[in-house]
Amino acid sequence: MGIVLVLRTQHVSHLLFQYSYLQMLDFLTTIAFLMNGVQEGNPLVRWALVAAPSPFLGLLLVKLAALGLGLYCWQSKKLQLLSKINLGFAVLIAWNLLSLIVKAAQPASAILVE
Repeated sequence: MGIVLVLRTQHVSHLLFQYSYLQMLDFLTTIAFLMNGVQEGNPLVRWALVAAPSPFLGLLLVKLAALGLGLYCWQSKKLQLLSKINLGFAVLIAWNLLSLIVKAAQPASAILVE
């Protein structure tokens, strides 16, 4: 019974670590998007980027709020929800990276035409 409790506790902590790590990766890919002229797709984040004194601060505040929601899920034992959110963010980050690669692979003339 004690081993099961330790493994479960590690799993729960691991979920929160994964969530935090994915939030950091999403933050970094969003910064990369902004630096490469790609518009933010999430309307809430897009609003925060213009409403805050600086886009960086707006994005940081959104990510801090997201970390708060992740912590709430973790503390309230909504582990299945946290697992699904982690999967969703993993897919989102892969999409973000693919989009950045496609954008970088476009010839300069194609970028100017858009």
